[in-house]
Amino acid sequence: MKSKLLLLTVLTLSACSQHPTQTTETSSVQSSKFLLDPQSIAKPGKVITNDHWSRYTQDAASHYGVDPKLVSAIISVESGGNPKVVSHSNAIGLMQIKASTAGRAVYQATGRRGQPSGHELKDPAKNIQIGTAYLKLLQENELSGIKNPVTLRYATIVSYANGAGALMRIFSSSRERAIAKINHMTPEQFISYVQREHPAAQAPRYLRKVTEAYQDS
Repeated sequence: MKSKLLLLTVLTLSACSQHPTQTTETSSVQSSKFLLDPQSIAKPGKVITNDHWSRYTQDAASHYGVDPKLVSAIISVESGGNPKVVSHSNAIGLMQIKASTAGRAVYQATGRRGQPSGHELKDPAKNIQIGTAYLKLLQENELSGIKNPVTLRYATIVSYANGAGALMRIFSSSRERAIAKINHMTPEQFISYVQREHPAAQAPRYLRKVTEAYQDS
């Protein structure tokens, strides 16, 4: 309930902005305090260093209790720091959020109908807010109960890319049994298991890339 209230607070404030991509937006990130040089905003195909978004990342991570290094690592791998990127599967912005999945999940958790617009997801501050909120949802719901913080980080990374349900099912059809099995593993054993058993070939590759970005940050 506390997590839902926090999410409701930040996204309700974001919704109050009449011009979501302008620097006058009102949100928990308080974009007016963190003005960027308009020339630094990425154009399609232009890669922006993660440093440009670190203030948004730190604020959102602090608000939701998520590791800021994890958020930054996901941004690096997903978009290379380009807020205008749209994938072939319509994943949008810095954290490559799909409005119909992660975006809708965050909206539902806050009692809002529908899903974020593409315009909203291309706004760096809002994209990071929603992506970080989604990481928190994963950790407090499907991945709740994983005790080792390193293993939880690995599980969060895989779940962000390929879904928590797909991850849990490689351990057990029961979430409780899956969590118990994970808790009997070391982080290294968890990685090995994901490499062997995950049905999505890109899952272990994504885990490796984000982990490398995390360690380099």
